[in-house]
Amino acid sequence: MALSAAPLKVCVVGSGNWGSAVAKIIGNNVKKLQKFASTVNMWVFEENINGRKLTDIINNDHENVKYLPGFKLPDNVVAIPNLREAVQDADLLVFVIPHQFIRKVCDEITGQVPRKALGITLIKGIDEGPEGLKLISDIIREKMGIDISVLMGANIASEVAAEKFCETTIGCKILENGLLFKELLQTPNFRITVVDDADAVELCGALKNIVAVGAGFCDGLCYGDNTKAAVIRLGLMEMIAFAKFFCKGQVSTATFLESCGIADLITTCYGGRNRRVAEAFVKTGKSIEELENEMLNGQKLQGPQTSAEVYRILKQKEMLDKFPLFTAVYQICYEGRPVEEIIACLQSHPEHK
Repeated sequence: MALSAAPLKVCVVGSGNWGSAVAKIIGNNVKKLQKFASTVNMWVFEENINGRKLTDIINNDHENVKYLPGFKLPDNVVAIPNLREAVQDADLLVFVIPHQFIRKVCDEITGQVPRKALGITLIKGIDEGPEGLKLISDIIREKMGIDISVLMGANIASEVAAEKFCETTIGCKILENGLLFKELLQTPNFRITVVDDADAVELCGALKNIVAVGAGFCDGLCYGDNTKAAVIRLGLMEMIAFAKFFCKGQVSTATFLESCGIADLITTCYGGRNRRVAEAFVKTGKSIEELENEMLNGQKLQGPQTSAEVYRILKQKEMLDKFPLFTAVYQICYEGRPVEEIIACLQSHPEHK
């Protein structure tokens, strides 16, 4: 894309903990880079917090007190509650909302942004289409007609906001677009590698949350670190097998050695909300939905829902037996399969045949 002389306007679509952490990076970066407009719009789903609007709190106190408390946002990040107004004339769109809302958001903003706009999705999830698997980037690309890159990595939001060192991966179809987003997002402590294997990068971000639920079950059952390591390794093998089967292009196994692969898998299986809620599922006997409401302060859980989407796709293709860990996570979450059977699926895993 030939860059026009006018600076590029950036809009962050979403403002949860990860969206706010990314807005903090972008807000600080655009102050120093002539290529980008100095004001960053952030779409905020309006809520009332102790009698004040969340957008007013962000715009006056420069802190997202609900989703990223304790961190100041740059004063050039402007919270806007109206989605269409937030994205108006944006050149670069950064999508970071729960994956179940993406279709609705795209429908609302199509026609509001220039055709030459570019997007990047930080959304960890997948969707189902009539033919099976549908990547979030595919939904945005089809609905909006713009090129989409993806960013996935071992990036726990509060640690990124605290500027602790971490890595991440941008996957793109058009290299110069991936490199443009690297320029927008990279900092000394947020290091970005750009790869051209966008579909595998995106699948890593979705599938690792299923494995993290399995890891949380192990923690809830007090099965120890060796068992959890087996869950992580077998989960990684299922992630690779799933990507190779479902990605239309060639998938490079090397992509799984990037931050979006093994690193994100490890951090999610030891930290992260999916692991935490899965552990509580075992210890409390409550449903996933109840725990999401109790534990996540309005945030959405991605792992169980992704396991349901993957389960339906695998069932349709008659491939459940090749993915025993993914299958067990779904059945334990939603069909009442005893959680102890996570071990049976490890014992008889095809990897051990």
